Amino acid sequence: MEENVTFQSAGHTLAGVLQIPDGLKPGERRAAVIVLHGFGGTMAGPGGNNPGQLFCDMGYVAFRFDFRGCGQSEGERGRIICLEEVEDARNALSYLAGRPEVVSTRIALMGESFGAAVAVYAGGVEERVAAVLSSGGWGDGEKKFRRQHPGGEAWARFTRMIEEGRNERARTGKTVMVPRYDVVPIPAAMRGLLPAGSIMEFPLETVESMMAFRANEVVDRIAPRPLLLLHSAKDSVTPTEQSIDLFRHAGQPTDLHLIADVDHFMFTHQSPLVAGLIRNWLDRHFPARPAA
Repeated sequence: MEENVTFQSAGHTLAGVLQIPDGLKPGERRAAVIVLHGFGGTMAGPGGNNPGQLFCDMGYVAFRFDFRGCGQSEGERGRIICLEEVEDARNALSYLAGRPEVVSTRIALMGESFGAAVAVYAGGVEERVAAVLSSGGWGDGEKKFRRQHPGGEAWARFTRMIEEGRNERARTGKTVMVPRYDVVPIPAAMRGLLPAGSIMEFPLETVESMMAFRANEVVDRIAPRPLLLLHSAKDSVTPTEQSIDLFRHAGQPTDLHLIADVDHFMFTHQSPLVAGLIRNWLDRHFPARPAA
């Protein structure tokens, strides 16, 4: 069963979808997973729908929502600020903890790409998060950008774009908008995998917030709560080394899997291997039902 819901975050009404697993008995509570969508995407894309359905099929209450400024949620369109998305995730947790179907102390965060970085950071600063699952995430914004814009010429072009934008903002008092693929390059063959309604232009402040975002600095605080890191072994969007660095900074228990048969948009592929890894990990570290 799916229920369209809303909740509040910093004065914005955010839209979400709650999925209730089959067989939930009256008065019964289950563990839950909040699914965080990718950069400027929506909860309606494969990165929201597919993992949400996977978790629900496994017996969890699944909750996906649109970050502020994205999809059906309120907020300035395209203003994607990392710490504001962390705030949205924490407010989503508060909302979900109040649902009668959910064990309030058993709520995990799962994110894909940008949403994965937000999930890791939120798990590090929010003790109420019971577990974290990251798919194609990143822990150091500047290092990520350097690998996404490789070589002296590309990096100079990227940093010049930021500098010129800052100068224009200082001169006019107005923000400068930046095309999506100038921020995060995506191979042309993969651009069709972006969910419908994805934002294609962002304010300069989005780039600045991403440059300064360091999930590596807080990932160790997740322990002793469990952390699962998934990444394509040859990711053509977010460098694979980002999840390796997260693993190096993390405490235990943390598991890292580099997967050969998928690219960045892991849940679009609907890989049985990925689904199996997640099922086994959840059964071990974060079961849907309390132990007998």
